Amino acid sequence: MAKAKNFDFESFTYRDHAQVRMFERNITTKEVEEAIEFGEKIEDYPKDKPFPSCLMFKVVDKRPVHVVLGINGKEGFIISLYEPSSDKFERDFKTRKKKK
Repeated sequence: MAKAKNFDFESFTYRDHAQVRMFERNITTKEVEEAIEFGEKIEDYPKDKPFPSCLMFKVVDKRPVHVVLGINGKEGFIISLYEPSSDKFERDFKTRKKKK
């Protein structure tokens, strides 16, 4: 567990799905933790269940990374993570492309 400076929660943990995706997508713990601690919140999902979540973005070592982070009071959960693709996101990797 690590502490996140941008949020009120005291620590965060990796959900099983996130751990599988880290391995499949070759995303490191460093990339995930930097996205949470120093990244930018680019989307909010306040109605997500079982708890609200958000999408964090950070370029780490020249690689863009998105982390879906759930928040339950003083506890954070890394739900999923991926490298954003240019077919779904604009060149800034923060803005979703409009559907045609």
